[in-house]
Amino acid sequence: MSNAKRTPGDVLRETRKKDSKTKRAKVLATVDAMKAKGEPVTFLAVARTAGVSRWLVYAEGVREHIEAAMRSQTKADRRTKQAGRDASPASLATDLALVREENKALRDERDRLKKAVQRSLGAQLDQAGTKELTERVSELLAAVERITLERDEIRGERDELKHKLTETEDDLAAAREAGKRMLKQINRT
Repeated sequence: MSNAKRTPGDVLRETRKKDSKTKRAKVLATVDAMKAKGEPVTFLAVARTAGVSRWLVYAEGVREHIEAAMRSQTKADRRTKQAGRDASPASLATDLALVREENKALRDERDRLKKAVQRSLGAQLDQAGTKELTERVSELLAAVERITLERDEIRGERDELKHKLTETEDDLAAAREAGKRMLKQINRT
């Protein structure tokens, strides 16, 4: 047992070593948590989420863990796309455009029907009795309610498509960023 006095440099080295181990463990736990939540794993996202510097996520022992997570997510994404479960961004954009056009057509049709109903009611007021008009108004109100429900369903589909498009664009941006980083890394070596 040595009674050698520790120097301030020894204390600093030990503190830095302990801090480094803690931060590395935090990064590895963050990667595992991101994978479990289904969040895209990228070097930048891991650094931000773990609250560590960017250079640490590229350090030996940490980088390999992140790259393995990225590869597993890429394989899972590829399997999903091969199985046809995910729509492409172009497909989602096309669906969104079609829904928008359909919404516009439905609004136009609703307006035309509303004007036709008003004209028809005006003509019927002169000819029909109260009972017939009440039945006709009930029919028209039911038609308006049906069209309103259809419109609301289409809006819901549109909003869902917008959300999927946003997610897909985010995934695409993350994949591009990972690709750029990998190319930089390959070029460096």
